Amino acid sequence: MKIRIGVGSIVVACCIALFAAGCKKGGEQQTGHLQVVTTLFPLYDFARTIGGDKAQVTMLLPPGVEPHTFEPRPEDMIRISRANLFIYTNKYMEPWVDKIITGIDNKSLRVVNAGERVKYRPGGNDDTHEHAHGQISSMNNNHEHDAKGMDPHIWLDFANAALMVDTILDGFVAADPANGGFYRQNAETLKTRLAALDDKYRKTLASCSTRMILHGGHYTFGYLAHRYGLEYHALSGISSDSEPSAERMASLVREIRSSGAKYLFAEELLSPRLTETLAQEAGVGVLMLHGAHNLSREDMSRNVTFFDLMDRNLKQLQKGLQCRAR
Repeated sequence: MKIRIGVGSIVVACCIALFAAGCKKGGEQQTGHLQVVTTLFPLYDFARTIGGDKAQVTMLLPPGVEPHTFEPRPEDMIRISRANLFIYTNKYMEPWVDKIITGIDNKSLRVVNAGERVKYRPGGNDDTHEHAHGQISSMNNNHEHDAKGMDPHIWLDFANAALMVDTILDGFVAADPANGGFYRQNAETLKTRLAALDDKYRKTLASCSTRMILHGGHYTFGYLAHRYGLEYHALSGISSDSEPSAERMASLVREIRSSGAKYLFAEELLSPRLTETLAQEAGVGVLMLHGAHNLSREDMSRNVTFFDLMDRNLKQLQKGLQCRAR
């Protein structure tokens, strides 16, 4: 994960402090809405659902930008400094957060680690023998872990997503207790939809001819596979810019051929070129899955939701794993 935080960031932080000091009141008082800044798309979508018309929710990631290599800009730090709530996924997904926050002088800013309630799984590809059936590891926020060793894609287990909703809700209520009832009602509705989505996935994926997700990209769908008893083989590691070895690529082609799979999965928003090459070598088709880190400009303009993306994924999984129609 390429993040540049150094002397330049310190200078920017000083500028932010001066900027924030010039603001007599926080964003909530200035606009009449709670000002919420999020990092990734799932947080943005959950927060805007919880906040409804009482919050102004924005996302740091520009449309189409890959989050693993995202570098916070000076204007991003200014946006965070003016917010009432800043919501991020976890320290594995956004290891730059602590350094950013220490440079912001806004005592009213509440920082929410949306993944603080979640049990984390080790991430990795087949070379490290850390498949979807690996042991679950819990995260202690007071203990340092190797950021490369834990899988940050927690939202793709919908039980985890519900825990994230609870944590985001706590942040809203703490920042704006007068509207706590409104936020709680919206969060309960959101969790009900997540439970229904989980049930739909479980029933659909129970009838598949193959139980193996073969993915020609980075290690994204481990949580999803583990929740529904699927085996998951990814070409490369957790970060999207990790480079697979020639041996690993040859190994994946052998796995495709031996498994009898008809499709290799690629990930939306990332180039499918390598996946298409491997699929051609193995004689199979390519289907797209969405990791939901971010949206394309087209999807953003169409106001696509997390549930839209997950419904899209389920249709692709149903086809790729040869599941019976329900």
